[in-house]
Amino acid sequence: MKNTSQPLLEEYQLGDLNLKNRVIMASLTRGRATNPGLIPTPIMAEYYAQRASAGLIISEGTWVNTQSIGFINVPGIYTQEQVEGWKSVTKAVHDNGGLIFSQLGHIGAGAHPDLQNGRLPVGPSAVNIQSQSFTPEGFKDTVTPHEMTVAEIQDTIQDYRQAAQNAKDAGFDGVEVHAIVGMLIPQFLSTATNKRNDRYGGSIENRARIIFEILDAIFEVWESNRVSVKFSPVMLSNVGIVKPDEETIDLFKYILNTLNSYNLAFIHIVGPAEDLSGTPVEDLQDNYFAHFRNNYTGRIVANLGFTKESGNAIIQEGIADLVSFGEPFIANPDLVERFRDNLPLAESDRNTYYSGEENGYTTYPKAVIAGA
Repeated sequence: MKNTSQPLLEEYQLGDLNLKNRVIMASLTRGRATNPGLIPTPIMAEYYAQRASAGLIISEGTWVNTQSIGFINVPGIYTQEQVEGWKSVTKAVHDNGGLIFSQLGHIGAGAHPDLQNGRLPVGPSAVNIQSQSFTPEGFKDTVTPHEMTVAEIQDTIQDYRQAAQNAKDAGFDGVEVHAIVGMLIPQFLSTATNKRNDRYGGSIENRARIIFEILDAIFEVWESNRVSVKFSPVMLSNVGIVKPDEETIDLFKYILNTLNSYNLAFIHIVGPAEDLSGTPVEDLQDNYFAHFRNNYTGRIVANLGFTKESGNAIIQEGIADLVSFGEPFIANPDLVERFRDNLPLAESDRNTYYSGEENGYTTYPKAVIAGA
């Protein structure tokens, strides 16, 4: 039923999927896969099921192979045991009337030897990204990675394909390629971390090549309208040396123009958390999401700091088709219902974001409507 006052609450046809509303639950790393095999746990199934009133859930970033692991207690999707664990999650979401995509991630040079059985992490070039990795002993500075050979890049692309197949086997409704800053793909895009002089380095076309080769591999498993990509071209702090540069705007114009022919489910764009004035991407400061709308003809999901009001507005303006919410979903498993009934949002406890088992994870109550 069309809700003229709240576009967020309208049904939406996403390819062959019918979404109950335009509210997307963004991927949220929560660190609850507390087992050596990084297998999804029963409380994870409960957590996602609690939030199944979202039009679509995007899972937490999920490792595509052992080499991609960059944080403790984050689940993978590269073993059969992990697939079986995810089956419980997708079933719980589906049993509660929801839809869920798997977000496929590889942290590249953001990993640490402590998470790689002592091996060096891998990256496009032997350049330390000067960030930090969350290890069993806490945060540690990143190291200089091993430069991937072309054969290793090809193997990694096939690992994405296998992870996509595993996601299908686990019952997911689609996949999202995790390409925001901090991950392997942006390390290939960045002139600061990609010093290669082969087909994966140098020109914009070469640096972006890995995105399209990953997508082409995934399309062997999934129809393109069940695949999305998440980008964040303007992250400035807490990401080491992978930052916007003078080529960033042209780079993303090229990526978006190329993706126009891909018929993706959507592209998922993270907005700026800081003022862009005085940076190489300051031209994106005003009407940020409109820049993507002007260069991309497919569906756009907007993310970062949206409220009910601003989410409704950006859809009403035609700049975004759907809006994703991250942090609000932590303490508000019934976020959609709270939007619908104009109820206040609960505050989340940051101390339990990445640990605490059930506490601060599945323990947030749904709102009680007075007089109901």
